[in-house]
Amino acid sequence: MNYILLIASVLLGSLLVLLIKPSNKILRLLLAFSGAYLLSVTILHLLPEVYTASTDYERIGVFILVGLILQSILESFSKGAEHGHIHMHADSKKFPTLLFVSLCLHAFSEGLPINHSGENLLWAIIVHKIPIAIVLTTFLIHTKYSNKTIFIFLFFFGLMSPLGVLVGDKFAFFNDYYTEITALIIGVFLHISTIILFESSENHKFNLQKFTAILLGVLLTIFTL
Repeated sequence: MNYILLIASVLLGSLLVLLIKPSNKILRLLLAFSGAYLLSVTILHLLPEVYTASTDYERIGVFILVGLILQSILESFSKGAEHGHIHMHADSKKFPTLLFVSLCLHAFSEGLPINHSGENLLWAIIVHKIPIAIVLTTFLIHTKYSNKTIFIFLFFFGLMSPLGVLVGDKFAFFNDYYTEITALIIGVFLHISTIILFESSENHKFNLQKFTAILLGVLLTIFTL
């Protein structure tokens, strides 16, 4: 079921673009909600989990910091696609190999700790993937890439998180070091979620709709833990 839900989240995001074409305003609210939900799951669920599983707090902290740095490096190649803003021109015919590889690595790593962290992490990734798939699909449609290229891009992107779940479950290495891997992913999520929330602000003005979306993301996490 985990595999189906993860693939369906990317499919849903792509279909929303093709069927209703969400406005920028709706997309910003979805991003704010997903960022708040991802951050809440990270703080309320994943952090207590890793610090309960290990008494070597400094080691856990190091892996969290490594995750932050790793995501920062990946975003220099993905052009910000993980947090909903692709900072690159859409008029090039050259296939964005670095964008593709970095997004796939990010999606793959997200899936690794799912079998150990349970449904909270699964739903956080699903909620995160829907607006990202919307942004990615919108960007690809406005490029000069063929429909075949766009389909292949989205198809492999959709498979990466389920592949991460499979690898994390079947290979002993990922089971033996799941606490460290989860700490690494915490760093990745902290980076992504905080950027989503900061970038969804306009001139640092109070926005009731954005605040409501963020509050809903936090409350949903609290009441589903």
